[in-house]
Amino acid sequence: MARTRGKDSLGPAQKGQRRYKVVHVFTEGRVTEPQYIDIVRGKPADTGVEIRIANATVPGSQRKPITLVEAAARLLREETRAAKKAKLDEKLWPEVWCLFDRDQHHQIPDAFKLAKEAGVEVAFSHPCFELWRLLHHKPVQGTFGGVCGEAVRQLPFSGSPEQLKHMEADELPEGSYIQAKKWAQKINAQHPAHMAKDQRDPYTDVFEFVEKGLRITRY
Repeated sequence: MARTRGKDSLGPAQKGQRRYKVVHVFTEGRVTEPQYIDIVRGKPADTGVEIRIANATVPGSQRKPITLVEAAARLLREETRAAKKAKLDEKLWPEVWCLFDRDQHHQIPDAFKLAKEAGVEVAFSHPCFELWRLLHHKPVQGTFGGVCGEAVRQLPFSGSPEQLKHMEADELPEGSYIQAKKWAQKINAQHPAHMAKDQRDPYTDVFEFVEKGLRITRY
C-alpha cells in the first residue's frame, strides 16, 4: 500500500464535489497516533476514504477520552447534517473515530457509552497506544499493571520518553501488520467477554481502526 500524507482540513459536504468517504479521527496523543496514521494510511484512490485528523491543533489538556468523544459526537452530527443537505450518496456520509488509551483516565466507561450512543467508533488500548507499536516487534506476556511507561520501555528503540513518542516509517517492518494483529488478538482473547475493556490489561483493538477506518489490511 502506498503511503501518503492526507489533508487534515475540515469542510462541509458539497454536492458533486466529494469523491471519497471522509473519515475524521480524534486522537488522544498529539504526536504518536497522528504520525502512525500518516505512515500507514493509503491514497484515497486506493482505499476509497480520505483521512482527516480532526483535532490536530487541540492542546493536550483537551484530549481526555470523554472530551474526545464529546467533540467527535458533535462533529458527526454536523457533518452528517451537511451530507444530507448536500444530498450525498449515503455511502459517502462521514465516519468518525476516536483513538484513546486507558492510562490513568477517568470516565472511560462514560466515553464508551457516549460513543456507542452517538455512532462514534473507538479504537482503545490498555495501557496505551505503545502496546500496539510493541506488537509489531514481539509478542507480549503478562500485564503492564496499567503503566504505559513499561510498554514504552520494551520498545526496541533508544531515546528519551519524548523522543520515543515520534514514529518513523521504518519502525514498522514490511509485513509486520499481520503479525501484530495476530498477537493483539491473542492477548485480547485471554480476557473474558463480559470484562469491561478498561479492565483488560493488556488490550488493544487498533487493528480494527486500521481495517475499518483506514480501509487497509496490510503494510
